[in-house]
Amino acid sequence: MDYRNKSVTIMGLGRFGGGVGAARWFTRQGAQVTVTDLASEADLAESLSQLADEPIAAFHLGGHCEEDFRSADLVVVNPAVKPGNPFLKIAERRGTPVVTEIEVFLRQCPGRIIGVTGSNGKSTTTAMIAGILRAAGRKVWLGGNLGGSLLERLPQIGEEDFVALEISSFQLWRMTDAVKMPHVAVVTNFTPNHLDWHGSSAEYAAAKRRLLLGQTAEDYVVLNPLDAEVAAWASDAKGQILPLYPTEKIPKLGVPGEHNRTNAALAATAATAFECEDESIRSGLEQYRALPQRLELCAMIDGRRFYNDSSATTPESTIVALETLTEPIWLLIGGKNKGFDFTQLAEICAKRAIGIAVFGACRKELHAAVEKPVSRKPHRENSLFCESFERLEEAFDWCWSRSRPGDAVLLSPACASTDQFQNYQCRGRRFVELVDAIAHQTH
Repeated sequence: MDYRNKSVTIMGLGRFGGGVGAARWFTRQGAQVTVTDLASEADLAESLSQLADEPIAAFHLGGHCEEDFRSADLVVVNPAVKPGNPFLKIAERRGTPVVTEIEVFLRQCPGRIIGVTGSNGKSTTTAMIAGILRAAGRKVWLGGNLGGSLLERLPQIGEEDFVALEISSFQLWRMTDAVKMPHVAVVTNFTPNHLDWHGSSAEYAAAKRRLLLGQTAEDYVVLNPLDAEVAAWASDAKGQILPLYPTEKIPKLGVPGEHNRTNAALAATAATAFECEDESIRSGLEQYRALPQRLELCAMIDGRRFYNDSSATTPESTIVALETLTEPIWLLIGGKNKGFDFTQLAEICAKRAIGIAVFGACRKELHAAVEKPVSRKPHRENSLFCESFERLEEAFDWCWSRSRPGDAVLLSPACASTDQFQNYQCRGRRFVELVDAIAHQTH
């Protein structure tokens, strides 16, 4: 499509780079770009600074204007915008296309694309795929829901290049029939998530399955056979299903946990679609290191290990962290509930944690859930600690002051961050700041 002189509204500039990338790309295509966001100019300062040299037609911040949607030829929406948004309905009633930045990229990209989705582990699996392909000597681009935008890189992406994309349920939900899905589709696992956005587990699953339904018979599918729900999606697959790479061939990894060995097997399976040999798979996986804020060991102070797992925004992710670490754990959990049931998490907390600090908007709900199984288990001083706090800072101080050498202090919140932070990255950075402050005090 020729976008010259077309009116394009970017709804939701955001802070992860997708809105910035879309605004730049459409501007450089000759479009008249309007950027609109509910957040204020101050809140979006970092993103706005990246557009300072671009000829953006208008910025409407701190709220939306109906005219921006009534007069637009195209609306590029931030995938986090919920279904039923009244401003999007204005555009839809006029027949104006509403797409996401990643759909624009998928339509334009000439390279060979691997798309990864799932409830947990999709960032790690996507990055592992990129690592294996690079070890095999391929030119690889990494992006999607990991952060940033690859739209601006389109002129550099060739037909022989590979693109590893993490794709969220929000992005998949908004995909139109006009988009061709990735040549290789990977689904890591499925547990109910984002129910406050999708409305039901069934709607969430339908969004994930969209990745499979948009393929053709020439494409490939990688499904986690260890996840019964995902394995059952084989009946939806349009592409050829690849058998899981033998787990005994997975080398020793630089990241802990059996879940990461599963992620590695899925990544290796995807790589076999491009005839990557065992040596490249082994080399790529051996070189892989944990992504930031994914059970990341960020410090060791006075014999205590501090783990930043702020990306754990579901109970299942936190359970994985609890079952992966071997040290006695002081756990920080809390934030905004996305519609979860915390019963299973509470049981695992009681088994694995020796101290639990709940914080944030759903602290009362979390504390009530955790308190029942916790009350049945004695602490090493015959009473298990479980306390509730409003702020992360208070919860951190409580855990630090009670921990001993040999313990782990783990931020693995099991909830969204948006009650107190702009995103989970900001929450994780705040945790690291608190750890750094302790380090300076003790040295």
